[in-house]
Amino acid sequence: MVTANKILMPFIASALLSLAGCNLLPPKTDPPASATPPSSAIPKVYVAVPTPVSPLIVEQQHTDASGETAKQAEAPLEIKPDTEPQPQAPADLWVRIRSGYQMTVPDNTRVNNSIKWYAAHNEYLQRIQQRAAPYLHFIVEEIDKRQMPMEMALLPVVESAFNPFAYSPGRAAGIWQFIPSTGKAYGLKQNWWYDGRRDIVAATRAALDYLQKLSKRYDGDWELALAAYNSGAGTVQRAIRKNRKLGKATDYWSLDLPRETKSYVPKLLAIAEVIAHPESHGVTIDPLIDAPYFYSVDIESQLDLALAAEMAGISIEDLYQLNPGFNRWASAPEGPHRLNLPLDKIDHFTDKLAELEPLNRLRWKRYRIRPGDSLGVISKRHGTTIAQLQQVNKIKGHNIRAGRHLLIPISSEQPTHYSHSVEQRRAKIQGSGSKGKKITYIVKSGDSFWIIARRHKVNHKSLARWNGLSPRDTLRPGQKLIIRTSKSISSAPDTKVATIAPGTASPLAGIKNSISYKVRKGDSLARIAQRFKTTVTKLKKWNRLPGRYLQPGQRLKLYINVVDQSL
Repeated sequence: MVTANKILMPFIASALLSLAGCNLLPPKTDPPASATPPSSAIPKVYVAVPTPVSPLIVEQQHTDASGETAKQAEAPLEIKPDTEPQPQAPADLWVRIRSGYQMTVPDNTRVNNSIKWYAAHNEYLQRIQQRAAPYLHFIVEEIDKRQMPMEMALLPVVESAFNPFAYSPGRAAGIWQFIPSTGKAYGLKQNWWYDGRRDIVAATRAALDYLQKLSKRYDGDWELALAAYNSGAGTVQRAIRKNRKLGKATDYWSLDLPRETKSYVPKLLAIAEVIAHPESHGVTIDPLIDAPYFYSVDIESQLDLALAAEMAGISIEDLYQLNPGFNRWASAPEGPHRLNLPLDKIDHFTDKLAELEPLNRLRWKRYRIRPGDSLGVISKRHGTTIAQLQQVNKIKGHNIRAGRHLLIPISSEQPTHYSHSVEQRRAKIQGSGSKGKKITYIVKSGDSFWIIARRHKVNHKSLARWNGLSPRDTLRPGQKLIIRTSKSISSAPDTKVATIAPGTASPLAGIKNSISYKVRKGDSLARIAQRFKTTVTKLKKWNRLPGRYLQPGQRLKLYINVVDQSL
């Protein structure tokens, strides 16, 4: 009788030989640890055990906690390849942006004209790519978190050409071009030290919050949301109501919107199309690594920016480019205490910061108060604010006494070293350009862009632009402005600067110019008389005014003395 053991023996022997065959494979030599790629990058190779004719399963036995024997099937053997795989090229951020597009590009004249413009200006696109490179990954990450259309990452191209220091005639600032009121509504601080509208981190989050809110208002219609971002929700709503009354469509393309807003969405869709198909449009889009460029460090309190740049091992220009929200030579005393730095400089900077004594974050000067000094005069002279002087010296109010001392924080370098502070940026703008003659004008009490421009026969918008300002900005007495004129200063009787010997009459004495003045809100006869160095009686006589009350928009005729206004 043939026993079961005899029948099974050949199969058992065959299985054991098969297992032994696996163990007889030559041992694998692993590469050095420094050259070993991550396990996720190595393809897995599995070698199966040959299956005998009979349904035999090779099993391992182990004893569990209860003492009973349990059976577990042997896992497949993992064998790594002897050759190291070729390294993969880093992911391209532009590919990620393209894959996140959600908006449709229509075939219409407005969009096509913008596409042609971008396609014809490859150098402009190259400049934009260079400016966007440090910021774009952060913006894409924020958009990804919110699952917004990736076209929004390109909106700064339309708004500011990715210039973090852009400032419009409408007082909009930063790559997202926030006006002051909207910036404040979305939590962006704006003070002497800091402007959150230019802060890459804060302004990006605020802009995306604003766009999301507008999108919800228009039921997910991103074209209407973008139009409202540009011209205001009120403008878009009025256009929608108008079309409804006329029985017309209320989509973006059908609305009667301001000229700028009509080209706003087409520009965004056009740049998205050009970046999606650069070869088709004959432009170059250089690969951009899909990885963070900067990291935000908590510096806890105010810090001199020149010192920060030195500790990080970068230039002051690079520091300002990553932190364009800082207006002056130091970070803001009241925060935010956040400094953006290149990723590869973080460890070095944090080590140096930990070693820095708190008092050495700024330089300090012991100042003896002189007769005639005020906190305003002292703060302006030393590049700080009245509030900081009061805080540091524990002063309540504005009263100070001559002979006493103040502790004043001062910059560690000369003002010109802080190349992107407000003062240095403005000085660079004022110094640029070579057309016409250039004169320096000191702002006086009651001056405005309109008054100064009229006096010097130039356009008030041009005057603001020459000085890196908006026509809506308020001027301060003592402020210096640059005026460019194609004519000699002496050729215009109302701008002539004369040298008058003591005791002699001015050659311009008695020469007067007639101007028309539009009354503004808050004006009074006394205020206008003071501004133009005349009297209320003369104003009433020139304009035959029966009383003292004026209405905004009312026109007044004034006869101003050239000497009084110019010298």
